[in-house]
Amino acid sequence: MATDREPPPDPAAMRRQYGRGALREEDMAPEPLAQFTTWFREAIAAGLTEPNAMTLATAGADGFPAARTVLLKHFDERGFVFFTNLESEKARQLRENPRAALLFPWLGLERQVVVRGSVERLSTAETLRYFLTRPRDSQIAAWASKQSAPLSSRQVLEMEWQVLKRKFAAGEVPLPDFWGGYRVVPATVEFWQGGRDRLHDRLMYTRQPDGHWSIGRLAP
Repeated sequence: MATDREPPPDPAAMRRQYGRGALREEDMAPEPLAQFTTWFREAIAAGLTEPNAMTLATAGADGFPAARTVLLKHFDERGFVFFTNLESEKARQLRENPRAALLFPWLGLERQVVVRGSVERLSTAETLRYFLTRPRDSQIAAWASKQSAPLSSRQVLEMEWQVLKRKFAAGEVPLPDFWGGYRVVPATVEFWQGGRDRLHDRLMYTRQPDGHWSIGRLAP
């Protein structure tokens, strides 16, 4: 039977060689924050689209994993910070299982960074400090969206946003009590660099009981 449907792309045609760089243990920073900072700056300098975009993977009590892209808003020696609705699916899963993984897919540099660790809630003061930096319309959107809840139509969401925009027309938009931040406290941080013939470089930092970091190589 004839069809005008195009055939799916051939994965073999999309194969490519990686060869932008290599990782050597002696070139790595002694701890992962410094190494991440270097790579993050290089991702920005390379003009990658939203280099702070990261895949957040969580799993609740039922064991089913979930992944979504969120934005890294801050990082330091304590961990990696993002913000969300505290009644969302991700927040529910983090209450049930306060562990997560982060993936930074810096494909333009043939790099990935994978962070795994425990998750802790940010204080109200930390959350408010960030909330006040958001554009006003984004602050209102935090009130309007009951994240992960069923929505009958986009029009319902937009109408709610308009109602709240009028409600908060005067003065500052208050911090919603159902909105907050999380910090992923890393236990391991893996740096991946694409290599020729799929002989990729993978170097993993692992936090030791005394707080120091060890570094080891993984097979690609």
